[in-house]
Amino acid sequence: MSSQSHLFEKYDVPAPRYTSYPTVPYWSDSPTTAQWTHELQLGLKKGLNEDDGSWSLYIHVPFCESLCTFCGCNTTITRDHKRESPYVDRLLREFEAYLEAVPELRTARLANVHLGGGTPTFLSAPELDRLITGLFFDASATDGRKRLNLRDGFEGSIEIDPRRTEPEQLEVLRRHGFSRVSLGVQDFDPEVQRLVNRIQPFERTQAITEAARRLGYTSVNFDLIYGLPKQTLETTRNMVARTIELRPDRIALYSFALVPWIKPAQRLFKDEDLPAGAEKRALYELAREELISAGYIEIGMDHFALPSDGLALAVGAGSLHRNFMGYSDVRTDVLLGLGVSAISEAPGCFHQNEKVLPVYESTVDEGKIPTLRGHILSNEDRTRREQILRLMTRFEVELESDEQVADIRSFLSELFED
Repeated sequence: MSSQSHLFEKYDVPAPRYTSYPTVPYWSDSPTTAQWTHELQLGLKKGLNEDDGSWSLYIHVPFCESLCTFCGCNTTITRDHKRESPYVDRLLREFEAYLEAVPELRTARLANVHLGGGTPTFLSAPELDRLITGLFFDASATDGRKRLNLRDGFEGSIEIDPRRTEPEQLEVLRRHGFSRVSLGVQDFDPEVQRLVNRIQPFERTQAITEAARRLGYTSVNFDLIYGLPKQTLETTRNMVARTIELRPDRIALYSFALVPWIKPAQRLFKDEDLPAGAEKRALYELAREELISAGYIEIGMDHFALPSDGLALAVGAGSLHRNFMGYSDVRTDVLLGLGVSAISEAPGCFHQNEKVLPVYESTVDEGKIPTLRGHILSNEDRTRREQILRLMTRFEVELESDEQVADIRSFLSELFED
């Protein structure tokens, strides 16, 4: 075993994937709905007083027609498309409740909207049109007046399942100013696809990629996963080669998270089929090397981008940001999440909606904001959050005190020696 491999093995210990700090399992000081909307107001007012202050909107669509067994998201498996319209109704009703409680949402500048899931393209083109129209325009106004203040350079983006997406859906969103699309790919190998229950021919991914570009989408992202069952160096090399062939502007290369105690469908995987340890790391190293050789720039911890893409430019400018939606080239301190299980954040607070769909529906039907839980950040939480964010986006961080320096020197003393 090489000395480098020995060190990787020695320091291969579980660590959080920081989409927030504290991470969701460690949220404790949960806000009431009134406390949450107050913190949201404070964050938006702060943004209104700053030249580049703005906010982001996330919309969660939970529905999928089939279960991908690698998935750890909050999903509802159904083929009943009659559920589309009532869900859009409730998304708009929830947003109305927010506009009533937090009128600053109308005047603060909206930097981006992101549709995630689930499968956002479970919604038909007419329902996607009704959703975005309802969010952007005041239904009571006869002059088509916008009710939201879109920031210069506004970006709309959507996660899509190429198997469930038609050009008509992308056309609707493009008319509303959407410019970025993220394709769930995971892997191109037929056997890997079979094991994760996601049969998706290369030609289908290619067709949707080309359709998005014809429609004027300026950034196409592929989501890839390493560590899936039956992945090998050979299949990973093929996955990356086929990705490079289609030349997406961005690539998210995620590690497969095995959490069968949360997602029972993952118990279908045999341990011997799952690459782990050094074998799994070799898959990532191969993909990383091939992508960099093809001209991609490594972004943060698990993303790659072409030099012309906004993420790569943000790295050069030192403005790269990360939140619950992933890496972004624009920092917003306020993220409002709509839909079942959606997570929001403000400078002083995290908030999550009801995770059980019928409970979410009944709460919204009562005209209430569907609060499930959250976390009010202490001053120490805020300091740690900023340090972790800087480390994840710039790979360096300024320590806050002599005490912290001493703690880190003690904790990492063996690593320093090695």
